[in-house]
Amino acid sequence: MKHRRGLGGVVRGIVSAAKRETLLTGLVIALSIGAALLPPLVLERIVNRLTTRQSIPLNLALEYFGLLALSGLLESGQNVMITLFGQKITHALRSAMCAKLTCLPAAYFTRHEPGEITSRFVNDVDVVDSLFTNGIIGMVADAFKVLSVLAVIFIKSRGLGVMMLLVTPPLFFMTRLFQKRMLAAQIKNRVAVGKVTGHVPETILNIRMIRNLFRQQYMERRYDDYIGESYRATDAANVYDSIYSPIVIVIGSCVIALMMVAAARGYGMQAFFGMSVGTAVAVIAYVGKVFEPLESIGMEIQNIQSAVAGVVRIDEFMQEPERAAATGRIDRNADPCIEFDHVRFAYDDDDPVFDDLSLTVARGEAVTLVGRTGAGKSTAFRLLLGLYSPERGRVLVDGAEASGIPDAEKRKLFGYVEQSFRLVSGTVADQIALFDPAITRRQVEDAARLVGLHETILLLEQGYDTPADKAAFSKGQFQLLSIARAVAAEPHILLLDEITANLDSDTERRVLDALERACAGRTVLSISHRLHERAQGLRLVRIGE
Repeated sequence: MKHRRGLGGVVRGIVSAAKRETLLTGLVIALSIGAALLPPLVLERIVNRLTTRQSIPLNLALEYFGLLALSGLLESGQNVMITLFGQKITHALRSAMCAKLTCLPAAYFTRHEPGEITSRFVNDVDVVDSLFTNGIIGMVADAFKVLSVLAVIFIKSRGLGVMMLLVTPPLFFMTRLFQKRMLAAQIKNRVAVGKVTGHVPETILNIRMIRNLFRQQYMERRYDDYIGESYRATDAANVYDSIYSPIVIVIGSCVIALMMVAAARGYGMQAFFGMSVGTAVAVIAYVGKVFEPLESIGMEIQNIQSAVAGVVRIDEFMQEPERAAATGRIDRNADPCIEFDHVRFAYDDDDPVFDDLSLTVARGEAVTLVGRTGAGKSTAFRLLLGLYSPERGRVLVDGAEASGIPDAEKRKLFGYVEQSFRLVSGTVADQIALFDPAITRRQVEDAARLVGLHETILLLEQGYDTPADKAAFSKGQFQLLSIARAVAAEPHILLLDEITANLDSDTERRVLDALERACAGRTVLSISHRLHERAQGLRLVRIGE
């Protein structure tokens, strides 16, 4: 089993490999925080000069506007660097997950639905991206910004600093409360929108039945109910969003007003709140800089919480056990070609499919497996392809353990024809070659000739370069294409899995003719009663009896 590395190890590896970007991001954040503190200090000097009727030097005005511009640029640079850093993490994480995917055993894919696996690569990675772009890094930057502003406020006015310490925690918790309520409302809205999205195609799909049974009004009521749920949830989210900002603004204004009234009216607090007019203007600017990042911190914590489930799921995926390293070497002269040596195998904790299966297939021999449904015929193919390993005994192909044969060698070793054709995105030629650069166009055409499809393909608008989804092949032609795909790499073993199932008699005859040509000179293991009935010299082996 290969070394398993969790999400934390993957991220540490990514950060370690991107030290320059990490340091640059940290430097830009530090400069952005520092630059944000400077404009109010210059503004303080300007206002103090105005209150004493002094002229304002041009260089002081230019300094103020220059610092404002610098602060804005650095803040934009901070956002850009955080976004780029998050995208780098996301790209590297998806690459690591794709590499992990190729190392997983077949049992993983039988235990998990395709949609569940896909969601880890899409939804879960997206929330991890949000964790870095709008979560941890942004929260740390905003936290340092708040602490820096509070420190400056303390220096300028001890009284206002104490007041801000009293106001900030309740404001933060109010932010969290609002955002939890907004999140709950947004989740309800997404659920309702999902119901609407599912209701529309369901109605269209069953429109004849709905009309025949006079259920139009019922479907309309359901649709109205779903729309109503969405409206109420959206309305609740909008209410919270619309009143939050005014509350923050009012609290900030009240803090400033209270400080100014206390300082102006006395109450023995002039020393506590005392400050010049310029200092008052500066601290007012600083107070605004406290409330803005507080709101951001609340959102960032929510992003982190939302990402936790995705982080856990990705970490579980990255720690899944992997296949054993493929080190087997095949011997094309070994005989028998295929051997099941006292094999015992069971899926997970189920009853064993095989308890003591022994079977040999000589080189060039054709064998048909027969048996009741569930006897293990398809399981024998999976063991032979190395998708599973036996609990006991050995499965040998050309003298090598089947599960230990490298994937790169299996394409030239096995040709596998399934019950139904699996279309891939690409041209007709791509359906046969499967994008394997080792398979030439001549090999593709020879495989098509072997199964009797060459002339049909040439009649297509672009021949072999016709997009497969526009080729309009029949079911039988797709099955012939499946045989061509199996023999294109010129394998010396053919595995045939009930390939004539659900075919009409004429199509079945064409497919069986093609199979006879494809099987010539190869070792063949099949699950096909019709092929056994037609061809001569096939050995019949019963499984599960």
